Amino acid sequence: MNIDRIVLAFAGAMVLLSVALTYLVSPWWLLLALFVGANLLQASFSGFCPLARILARLGVRPGGAFPGRAA
Repeated sequence: MNIDRIVLAFAGAMVLLSVALTYLVSPWWLLLALFVGANLLQASFSGFCPLARILARLGVRPGGAFPGRAA
């Protein structure tokens, strides 16, 4: 897997987890989905994704959306 696919899979898992926790625990867990969505939106414009940087430093193969720069 490359960085792009891992980031998308992680974001999707966090949104699903947020929905489940909202249903089972508290509506405040929707803030997690809001945070994930906002981060995806800003990453689409800026190209900066904290998870992508962490994965790049760990040596995961870069994809097309997030360059493999670990700076």
